[in-house]
Amino acid sequence: MTQTADQLIEKLKKEIGERDAPEVSEALGGDRAPLIVDIREPDEVAQGQIREAVVVPRGYLELRIEALASRDRPVVIYCASGTRSLFAAQALKALGYQDVTSLAGGFVAWKQAGLPIHRALQLSQEQRMRYARHLSMPEVGEVGQRKLLEAKVLCIGAGGLGSPAALYLAAAGVGTIGIVDDDLVDESNLQRQILHNSQRVGMPKVESAAQTLTELNPDVVVHAHQTRITSENVMELMGAYDLVVDGSDNFPTRYLINDASVFLNKPVVHGSIFRFEGQCTTFYPGHGPCYRCLYPEPPPPGLAPSCAEAGVLGVLPGLVGSMECLEAIKIILGIGDNLVGRLWTIDTLANSYRILNLNRDPECPVCGEHPTITELIDYELFCSFPG
Repeated sequence: MTQTADQLIEKLKKEIGERDAPEVSEALGGDRAPLIVDIREPDEVAQGQIREAVVVPRGYLELRIEALASRDRPVVIYCASGTRSLFAAQALKALGYQDVTSLAGGFVAWKQAGLPIHRALQLSQEQRMRYARHLSMPEVGEVGQRKLLEAKVLCIGAGGLGSPAALYLAAAGVGTIGIVDDDLVDESNLQRQILHNSQRVGMPKVESAAQTLTELNPDVVVHAHQTRITSENVMELMGAYDLVVDGSDNFPTRYLINDASVFLNKPVVHGSIFRFEGQCTTFYPGHGPCYRCLYPEPPPPGLAPSCAEAGVLGVLPGLVGSMECLEAIKIILGIGDNLVGRLWTIDTLANSYRILNLNRDPECPVCGEHPTITELIDYELFCSFPG
């Protein structure tokens, strides 16, 4: 017996099941939040979407779903009015997804229920060409690329670590990059600080960095902060950005950044280098240890040599700075395993890599159960700091 379209749809509603908009909204705040999949076309998404939704046009759903959700995770699919999503849910059921439903009434019903909608930044044709390799990755895609374009990252230092980190952040399409550095480009920098070149010797590093980054990617807005991080400006500087990439080369700045990050609840991706060795980790207040948990006290003056005194292999900052950039991008996208509570180390002479587990210190004076450091300190008097 031949079915009409209406009969088929009613049959699917019984077989697949529907969830209404208020129920889905409430579930998003629960312990077992569903994956929300928007299967509409780009021109429809441009009119607005559910903020938590992952956009996968219907034609790509079966190809990309495995990278987005396990077969036992709840999945809610929506389209404009709730019809296409029924057929899409049927396809996922056939692939073995156990808990997949359709949003009753689709996006129209969501809006009519007065629930919040998000109108995301729309990519231009030029941006689709530039970021094509990101757009083809299910873990990034158009939603992820928009997150990158809307992100704000502060790079502290435009030197060895800041150079590769800032370059790859700009290339990835991070929309706003702040650069903090009070130094001038020197010939001795050029062995490793690839933001700069011979023609810019004597130029402020932040100006040189801004020129390089905007030439690489005109999508990027670069804010050049030609200053040294101090207790007077660190809260304002860091507070204007989503996260911080620490490329500083001295202990006073590292401790100051750490204290401010705890007070501001801002993640800091940290990197450091010494001759042939480097390390990288992420300090995320409330999610793991802070810098003081790892290094409780600043070293006494003169104990820790600077790169100028000890030397550094020119390519090493490229490895560690790129690792910092990778960490920042994963945090922005909300994907993968990050280095919160873990320390990545590299010894390039021995060609060895290790990841060490880090624990939060409940007695930490900054992030511990009973903090004793509750305001900013300038650490120059306690640390080895030239000048």
